[in-house]
Amino acid sequence: MTKVMVIKSKCLCARSCTLLFLASSPLFSYLATRNSQPVTRNAFHSFTFLLDKKISMAYKITMKDIFVDLGKDSYNIIIDKGILNQVGTLISKVISPCKAIIVTDKTVAPLYGNIVLDSLSECKFDVKVVSMEPGEEQKSMAKAEELYESLFDHEMDRKSLIVALGGGVLGDLVGFVASTFMRGIPFVQIPTTLLAQVDSSIGGKVAVNHPRGKNMIGCFYQPKAVFIDTDTLQTLPKEEMTAGMVEVIKYGMIKDDAFFEYIEKHLPAIMKLEPAVLEEIIYNSCKVKAHVVELDEKEEGLRAILNYGHTIGHALEALTSYKKYRHGDAVAMGMIYATKIAIEMKLVDEEVLKRQESLFVELGLSLKDTELNPNDIVSKLYQDKKTIGGRLRFVLPIRIGNVVINDGADEETILKVLAD
Repeated sequence: MTKVMVIKSKCLCARSCTLLFLASSPLFSYLATRNSQPVTRNAFHSFTFLLDKKISMAYKITMKDIFVDLGKDSYNIIIDKGILNQVGTLISKVISPCKAIIVTDKTVAPLYGNIVLDSLSECKFDVKVVSMEPGEEQKSMAKAEELYESLFDHEMDRKSLIVALGGGVLGDLVGFVASTFMRGIPFVQIPTTLLAQVDSSIGGKVAVNHPRGKNMIGCFYQPKAVFIDTDTLQTLPKEEMTAGMVEVIKYGMIKDDAFFEYIEKHLPAIMKLEPAVLEEIIYNSCKVKAHVVELDEKEEGLRAILNYGHTIGHALEALTSYKKYRHGDAVAMGMIYATKIAIEMKLVDEEVLKRQESLFVELGLSLKDTELNPNDIVSKLYQDKKTIGGRLRFVLPIRIGNVVINDGADEETILKVLAD
C-alpha cells in the first residue's frame, strides 16, 4: 500500500484542506523531514487537495516545490530555508552517488562551499571543489577550458555530476561545461543570488559570452534539479539583491499584474529580506518561468517574452565589456527603453512606464545610459539572437502583466528613444 504524508494547510482558494503527499518523486523524503509522519520514498510530482471530501484536484506545484514538466528532462525546483546541509540527501535521490565536482567562486566558497561539500561527502559522493574568480568576464571559452581540465583531473565520466554553487554567471558557465563534456553529463543548480534563483538557474539556457555578444555560444541543457536556499540571500550584497529584483519585476510585467502589485506594496519588506516575502517573490517568479519554459522549452515563440528588457540590456553590457553594468542594472534600463518604444508605437500608455520607473527609482537604479552613442547601441542590437532576417525584435509591454513580441519598431523610433 502506498504511504502518504498528510499535512493540514490552506489551498489556493483559502479553504481549509488536507494535502496528501504521494510517495512517488525525488522530494518526498525531504518533505518528510519537515513533518513528523513517516514515509517510504522521496517527494512527488503532484499532490491532491481534498475539498469537503467530495472534490479532488491534481496539481504539480506544492508550497515550496515546483515541478518543471519537460518529459524526460523534467526536474524539481525546491525552495526553502536552510537546505544547503541537506543537498547531499536530496541529490542522491535524483543521482546515485558518483564522482562529483562543486564549481563555485571565491566569494561563495568561504560561505557555503564546505557545507555543500560535507553534505555530498556524507552521502558517499567522491567530491572535490573548484573555486574560480567571480565576475562576468569568467563566462568565457577560456574558463570553460580550465573547467574541462578539472573534470579530467578528477577522472569524471558520463555518469559524474557537476554542481553549480553560486550566481548566474557561474551557473551559465557550469551548465555549458556540463552540456559539452563527453557530450553531456548531469548537473545540478544551487543558486545563491536572487537573480540566479528566479531566472538563470531555471530553464536550461547555458552559454558563454563572445566579444561580439552575450550568451552567443551555448545551448539548451536542463539541470537535474534546482535547490534554492533563501537563507543565502542574507549574505548577498545589496547591489546584487537590487539587480535580482529587476528580474522579479520583469515577471510581473510579462505575465502577472497581481504579482506586480504585490511587489509595489512589499518592496521595502523585500529589501529588508523578510523571509515570508522573499519566499513569495521567489516562488512566484519561479512559477512563471517554469510555466513559460514548459510551453516553449527551446524559445521557438512564447519563451522570448522572458527577454523583456534584455535586447537593449545585453547591448549595453556588451558595449561596456561587461564591466560597467550588472546584468540586472542593464535589463532595468532595457525595460524602460522597451516601454518607451511601445509608447512611441502607441501600444501602451505612460502609466505603465511610470509604475516601472517608480520601482526602479526606489531601488536606486539608473533609468537610462548617458555615455554610449545611440547609433552604436542600434548597431549592436542587430547582433542580438532574436534578430531574424535583419529585423529587430523587441518584447514590448501593452499593459502590466502582458507583453508582445514585435518587429515593427524602425531605427528612427529606436534612436529617438535612446537619445531622449
